[in-house]
Amino acid sequence: MEKSEMLKKVNDIFIDTLDNEDIMLTYETTAKDVDDWDSLNHIQLVVAIERYFKIRFTSQEIQSWNNVGEMLDCISAKNV
Repeated sequence: MEKSEMLKKVNDIFIDTLDNEDIMLTYETTAKDVDDWDSLNHIQLVVAIERYFKIRFTSQEIQSWNNVGEMLDCISAKNV
């Protein structure tokens, strides 16, 4: 899957999970840039992403992400 296509799908997951149609993720987006992207919602986002892409993240992978781009790199590394 192309990275831009992956970004669009992850953006859709954020919109659905956070119930916010205004979300527009970029590769540089961090949790500070998105309203309601707190630790509780982060778990829900990770679960929704894992379900959609049929992958599993390790806790070490999740803790290593500094922005959406790094999250997408991790998804891509799982041959999505």
